[in-house]
Amino acid sequence: MRRDTVLETAKAAIRSEIGALENLLQAIDGNFVEVVDLINCSLGRVVVTGVGKSGHIGKKIAATLSSLGTPAYFVHATEGVHGDLGMITSEDIVIAISNSGKTRETLDLIVPIRQIGAKLVALTSRSDSELARQADLVLNIGVQTEADPLGLAPTNSTTATLALGDALAITLSVNKKFTREDFGVFHPGGSLGKKLQEERK
Repeated sequence: MRRDTVLETAKAAIRSEIGALENLLQAIDGNFVEVVDLINCSLGRVVVTGVGKSGHIGKKIAATLSSLGTPAYFVHATEGVHGDLGMITSEDIVIAISNSGKTRETLDLIVPIRQIGAKLVALTSRSDSELARQADLVLNIGVQTEADPLGLAPTNSTTATLALGDALAITLSVNKKFTREDFGVFHPGGSLGKKLQEERK
């Protein structure tokens, strides 16, 4: 590929992902407020689940929630039906990520989650999907196409999902009046932890 072609291909991908984030600004609605209220009123933890690229994004969302004061962890959907559902309680809120809303491994969790008694939030682009229909609340990221020329690789959808997860974690932390000192307690390691420790001296 020529240099200008390489750069234009890269910029086209970035523009596509920016477009997905702009669409997310339009897609976010009152359901987001309800999810925040649901988590705020919960006595349990947030459990994030998914497979594939959604699983990778789910791990990051769970980590960000935890570091900003909302106890959360990730359960791989496949491992869930092989015993890891035992980590979920009736007080928990499960956020199931599936762009299509029809990922089989994620759908297989629905009945057991209902039996456990946990609340289910679907994070998807398809508000008419099976996952969305069976969830208590739906967070629609509003992605219709991906950034790659084939329109297949999770790109726009993972970027929008990650951004919505960050927005959720930040909103919850602001609502809880989470402070730099609180963050320092959860993040004592690394250069960031060192900086926060020095601020407390």
